[in-house]
Amino acid sequence: MKVYDKLVRDRIPEIIKASGNKCEVERVSDEVALEYLYKKLGEEVNELLDDKNLDEIADVMEVLFAIGKKYDYSEDDVLNKRNEKRNARGGFDDNLVLKKTF
Repeated sequence: MKVYDKLVRDRIPEIIKASGNKCEVERVSDEVALEYLYKKLGEEVNELLDDKNLDEIADVMEVLFAIGKKYDYSEDDVLNKRNEKRNARGGFDDNLVLKKTF
């Protein structure tokens, strides 16, 4: 038996059972889920830093969208805010590193 105590994607229990294994899950409140989501975000960011691939980028985005949903923001709300900020302040396309202001 292995103990995890971490938030998993909705279909993970089904996938575990389909593989012939058993699992125990607990459905938690949105408030508790948010705590787990913030932990999950750190986990996914660390995986992205290690593996630097599209799957890990998508995992980080999925957690961010889930956090947004807990605050009643849709994926479109998050993307629209991102675009609004990008239009107002730019993105990170030019690789600028601010060193000093005077």
